[in-house]
Order: sequence, then C-alpha cells, then structure tokens
Amino acid sequence: MVAIDPGHGGVDPGAISLNGEYEKRITLAVARALRDRLNALGRYKVVMTRDRDVFIRLRDRIAIARAAGANLFISLHADKMANAAVRGLSVYTLSERASDAEAAALANQENKSDLLAGVDLGAEPLEVTNILIDLVQRETMNQSSVLAAGLVRELREQTLLLPKTHRFAGFAVLKAPDVPSALVELGYLSNPVDERLLRSDQHRRKLAAAIARAIDAYFVRVEARNRQ
Repeated sequence: MVAIDPGHGGVDPGAISLNGEYEKRITLAVARALRDRLNALGRYKVVMTRDRDVFIRLRDRIAIARAAGANLFISLHADKMANAAVRGLSVYTLSERASDAEAAALANQENKSDLLAGVDLGAEPLEVTNILIDLVQRETMNQSSVLAAGLVRELREQTLLLPKTHRFAGFAVLKAPDVPSALVELGYLSNPVDERLLRSDQHRRKLAAAIARAIDAYFVRVEARNRQ
C-alpha cells in the first residue's frame, strides 16, 4: 500500500508562480499520474490523501496513510524562492535537525500551512518519545533514506537536481514513526524553466514514472531482505 500526498490544496494554494500557476494543482497532477503508474504495475494499492482541490490538515494526511495501512508515504511539492535563478528537484527525509538553513526554513513554512485554515498545530500533543517508538522511528528513517537514494537515482535521468539532492528536514508529513516517507520537491515555480516543465503534462508523467520505478525498486529490495 502506497500513500501519495499531493501537497497543499483548497484554501492553501502553496507556492504561486509569476504566471499564476498554483503548487496545489501541479502536485495533484503529478500525484494522479503516479497513482496511475503504480496501478498499472499491478503490484500496489494506492491511497491518495486528496484527489481533488480540498484542504487536508498535515496530521490528517498521516492519519489517512496509516488508516489505509500504508507501507510507504510519498509527499509531492513544488518550491518557490526569491532567487529566480535557482532550479532543480530535491528529496527530503525526516530529521529533527535540518541539514541546512534552507531546509529548516522550508520545513517551517510547510508546517505552518495548517494556520491558513485557522488550525494551530501548537495545541497538538507532543510526539510520542518512549524508547520503543524511538527505535521504530530510527529504522523507519533508515528505510526512508534508502527510498530517497532510489528516488535520486531515477529522477536524475529525467530532470535537473539540486546539489546535495537528498536533504533532511522536520516536515510534519514525514513524522509517521512506522511508515517510511519521503517528500519530493519537484522543482521551483519561481524559476521560468522549472515552471514551464512542471506545467507540462509530458514532464509530469516522466517524473511520475521515475518515482514509480524508485518505489518498485524499493519494495523489491524490501522483499529480498525479508526472504533472507
């Protein structure tokens, strides 16, 4: 079971390009293409955290995945920054300490998106920190890094990647302690080249196909390990 999480939605448009393209539309388009690729393989069931333009709280996205029994969680986003020259795809996995200042700022921005719907995550209970959950989460983070490495291998053949492509941040949607998870920033809507590509159905299908291959390779590896 693979959970696909199209970032943002509804009252939360995410990043908006100079041409008025919304991140929420791009992430949903890529998510649908990825769902179709995985379904075509015949090996997977897929749950989408949203399949239309609706707002879903960050914690609810995790809950949807876990309720479906997801074995993997893929969150899709597209970034924006002041420097329009910056372009490229990146892959994030969970770390309570961000790998650099840019990653920390991006995680902070994404985690606050719930405030747009009037929901303050500050009232939520703290993460479970007992020893058992900590051990489970460490293994989950290790598996997430394996997934991220596979995503980088496949996606580098399809699009430009940021330097240090695999990055670490404290994104809320990556915090399910028992579901390996990765967040893919598909490119920068602030960059004219990335924006043009992300508006292209052909390019979005190429990205989806590459992500599907990485997911399939990940599970082949998991199955091989379980047979040992």
